[in-house]
Amino acid sequence: MAATTRRQLKLGAILAGAGTDFTQWRDPDLPGDASVDIGWYIENARLAEAAKFDLVFIVDSPFITPNTAPHFLNRLEPLTLLSALAVSTSRIGLVGTLTTTYWEPYNVARLFGSLDQISHGRAGWNVVTTGLEGAARNYNQQAHLDHAVRYRRAREFVDVVQGLWDSYEDDAFPRDKSTGVFLDKSKQHALNHRGEFFSVDGPLALARSPQGQPVIFQAGDSDAGRRLGAEIADATFAGVDDLESAQAYYRDLKSRAVALGRDPASITVMPGIAPILAETDEEALALGESRNEHQSIEKKLVELGRAFNYHDFSQYPLDGPFPDVSNLTLNSYKGRAERILRGVKAGGLSLREAAERYGASRFGFVGSPETVARQIENWFLNEAADGFNIRVTSPRDFHLFRTRVVPILQQRGLFRAEYETDTLRGHLGLPVPENRWTTQRKAPSSALDAA
Repeated sequence: MAATTRRQLKLGAILAGAGTDFTQWRDPDLPGDASVDIGWYIENARLAEAAKFDLVFIVDSPFITPNTAPHFLNRLEPLTLLSALAVSTSRIGLVGTLTTTYWEPYNVARLFGSLDQISHGRAGWNVVTTGLEGAARNYNQQAHLDHAVRYRRAREFVDVVQGLWDSYEDDAFPRDKSTGVFLDKSKQHALNHRGEFFSVDGPLALARSPQGQPVIFQAGDSDAGRRLGAEIADATFAGVDDLESAQAYYRDLKSRAVALGRDPASITVMPGIAPILAETDEEALALGESRNEHQSIEKKLVELGRAFNYHDFSQYPLDGPFPDVSNLTLNSYKGRAERILRGVKAGGLSLREAAERYGASRFGFVGSPETVARQIENWFLNEAADGFNIRVTSPRDFHLFRTRVVPILQQRGLFRAEYETDTLRGHLGLPVPENRWTTQRKAPSSALDAA
């Protein structure tokens, strides 16, 4: 009888440069230009790799306003950045965000396929559909696609990209110099896709990497987003507020996967958190309160409004009831907006209270290294997460997490002490997917053998 593989915690490092909130860029130890400093990214990717993290994660958005958080105002493009990290690291996974709403599948297949080759099988694509309506006008469109249409397009988009990644079977290139045969032409395949949104012939001029195909991440939290995640994702970047909501998301996503005939263990759920650490719980809590106090109510209202397509909440009385936004289409970050509205209704929150709860920086786990390690263990063992994406902005917090929290997790047998594989799929415990054409080629002989 085969031995049961013990479930292992997964860790990602979100390299967020000058910060995705409005305060951390002022940290005296953080370079003000961190979001465009490739040296900063390389240094932190190598630190994460030394701590045996599974991956680094690059967030992105194709639209900004003057009130956008510092990191998003001035940042490097994810695929260019990750290609630099690919040749500056050797084991850690490399995951980047790219929207299906304003790109074409062939371009995306080529970009991530190239990153997968450059990194020898460490690439991952975070599939998003773009929430902010203003992005449309950056891509020669006057109107943002409807939420439901965006998700139908995303599903077909991923199908096309994955089909292009299978353009060559793994043994398509004999490269036999004695016979002059470079390509076995029977193992090159055009896709010839015709669908609702895309018409793509192929083939892609790129072979598969050692992990077969890049890993698919997905970050949507609406009903359509969760459905897409259950269908396509190898891992999800979950947005949750507390243990109970994390457990509910975890159960929902895994049950959706089971209903589709998938193994629930084949999807790694990784919420994003921003731990604050100090020697004692009291010191960490005080530090968190201090950071929150530095964020003005005006900034909190901006962050609250982002989920509603940057709706201007400053026009309403702060201490009045939360305004009626039923006239808004919620065609932006729909899952987040719906979660806010449910919380507002359940708590009877005023606008100020809603801004403090949903517009303030969400630091996640706060306490001593022992406390934060215990919180992580609790979420992991109680099926709220399979791992965590740790936001990296504060050098101090990241240092304490790597040097104090990770060793505790290792001592408890929750997290690896050494890498056991060289690919991102290997780190996440995912098999190499067989090329679809190879599977099809095998099918007739298998049927005959069975007969």
